[in-house]
Amino acid sequence: MKHVTPASGLIFCAALAALAGCSTQSTPIATVDLSRIQANWPKFINYSNQLASDTAAINRSRASAKDKQQQLGALQQRYVEMQDEVSSDVRNAAQQVADAKHFKLVVTRQYVGYGGTDITADVESILKIVEKSPPAH
Repeated sequence: MKHVTPASGLIFCAALAALAGCSTQSTPIATVDLSRIQANWPKFINYSNQLASDTAAINRSRASAKDKQQQLGALQQRYVEMQDEVSSDVRNAAQQVADAKHFKLVVTRQYVGYGGTDITADVESILKIVEKSPPAH
């Protein structure tokens, strides 16, 4: 079972703000579904699970409050590094797709009411993400 915390959604907040490129298409805007990437990307899921596990271990430990605070501070720094890494990976993959398909802008699907060309599958392909099938009942 994967564990994705609400805070982990912030990992991608700035990842796809804007990507420049030349446009020859009628729709120069592309979208990426970050929820789908987060749900299917083992790297993201592993980082989220590790951070949650480490946080729980620190909170359960018998260390002093001061030691726990220091450990949580170090963990927060690791979180920032992981966030930067996965954001960069997604940004670079989206940039590759935008360049290849001549999009002027790539935005997250979560903030688009309608329109734009969905390039999530292309980004997933670059990141080697395989979408999981829904469980059979």
